[in-house]
Amino acid sequence: MICYLLFKKNNNNKNFGDDKLGTKVDYDAIIVGAGFAGLALIHHLKKLGISLKVFDKASGIGGTWNWNKYPGAATDSEGYYYCLSFSKEIMQEWTWSERYPGWEETNRYLHFVADKCNMWPDIQLNTEIISAEFSNDEKIWIVTTNNGEKLSCKYFISAMGMISQPVIPNIKGREKFEGPCFHSSRWPQEGLNYEGKKIGIIGCGASTVQMLPIMAKTAESVTVFQRTPNFVLPAMQRPMTPEWEKEIKDNYDEIIQKCRNHVFGMAFDSPVGRNAVDTPPEEREKIFEENWKGSFRWVFETFDDLLADPEANKMAADFVIKKMKEKVKDPITADLLTPKGYPLFAKRPPLDHGFYEAFNRENVNLVDIKNNEPISEITEKGVKTTKNNYSFDIIILATGFQAYTGALEAFDIKGISGSTIRDKWEKESKSIMGVCISDFPNLFTVTGPQAPFANLPTSIEQNALWISDCIKKMEEEGHTLCQPLQEAENEWSAHVSEIHKQTLMDVGDQVHSWMMGANIENKNARVLIYFGGAGVYYDRLRESVDKGFPELAFS
Repeated sequence: MICYLLFKKNNNNKNFGDDKLGTKVDYDAIIVGAGFAGLALIHHLKKLGISLKVFDKASGIGGTWNWNKYPGAATDSEGYYYCLSFSKEIMQEWTWSERYPGWEETNRYLHFVADKCNMWPDIQLNTEIISAEFSNDEKIWIVTTNNGEKLSCKYFISAMGMISQPVIPNIKGREKFEGPCFHSSRWPQEGLNYEGKKIGIIGCGASTVQMLPIMAKTAESVTVFQRTPNFVLPAMQRPMTPEWEKEIKDNYDEIIQKCRNHVFGMAFDSPVGRNAVDTPPEEREKIFEENWKGSFRWVFETFDDLLADPEANKMAADFVIKKMKEKVKDPITADLLTPKGYPLFAKRPPLDHGFYEAFNRENVNLVDIKNNEPISEITEKGVKTTKNNYSFDIIILATGFQAYTGALEAFDIKGISGSTIRDKWEKESKSIMGVCISDFPNLFTVTGPQAPFANLPTSIEQNALWISDCIKKMEEEGHTLCQPLQEAENEWSAHVSEIHKQTLMDVGDQVHSWMMGANIENKNARVLIYFGGAGVYYDRLRESVDKGFPELAFS
């Protein structure tokens, strides 16, 4: 069997779950989010025979790949390992069309998984969860939907994703603009005709890197308002050939194992056993050049010290900048696009599908809003800076996300103390391995704060396995509650902070990175990511399971 097709405990009665105190619950588990994480949890939790329901406010499944419908939206991991691995049959049957699938194809893949595994009965769309509160009296979670329905469950699980809550910039006059003005991750579901239009894009991160080359082809003009330039690596898209597909499917077990053990959850052949600082310049340049074949592979399959040694990192950064300047004809524009004052990977580098070449077009303009002309306001007709008035038909806010914490802070989730997660994380966003939070019993999070930044499906599956193993222990041993221990949370957070200080990512205020939560107004930067390596982190999860979850108190 591909998947476990188990039925609810009682199809005729809404109260088909019972916790060990005898309190009726509507579902054993309520899961928020029907993307990769939601589907992975359905698979693993249904094996336990518990009842569950996945809720999503969207009209379709897919999570990120349902919301992000902007032109050019695609994965930055190669599609053949940006996938769920729990079914070998699905992996053999599904065929990717190209190296980096677009949002449409990734969304079709997730529908294929849901169809194959009969997941639809466990998914309820067009339903937003607006609050969740732990009942100290009944030892259950009370979950409220946008239509006023109150549901109860023993386990409340966030599968909302680490980059799902958009950041809307507080720019004066935004509501005045007469044309469409929206965040890039909330692209109009009915589509958008931008042909022949004047477009302003505020922000120059991964979304802009992907959408600019496509939109510039038919728009009258595209003006990009950039705050901080990125290191942008080449994607080098290519179609999936029958020969390449056969090689992948013949070696899928090895590929998935590579992801499981890699520092960023990728199927890369690294470490390679050589350092840039120990390599003669000519040989180093040759290795850089020979491996300039697209994807993040270039960072991990050239030298082992590019993210560990400042000197090696500068060598790599200089090479990336040199490659960029070969593509951008205007030296002033090239200088504006050159990252300065921070190391490679301190900001997450996007992949280039023609981004740099787009700036050679006469209808594409770049505005430096950090050092040259800050935005003053949005007017009825466009954007006003300290130096110019720009007229637009459409304004796109490609201003990023409140990563890791945003979705969990977007509505009230109240724990034992009555405080919300938002309150708890006002100054520091602590968790235990990104999967649970003290003061919030029987609540689990997938890729929460202080988990690694890695190939997401790999991390999602490892988190889903840990969560299902924990719930299995509770169900088999008759526990009502698992309470994350404060001392375990303090210990993990201290470990995450200490690891961060040892890396090149510890750059203070040099870079305004969402990876540190520094893109959120009125909040201090914080360590949101475990930089000790994804493979090491997955081992810690397994160690926790093997030791009986010492981070939790069961009762």
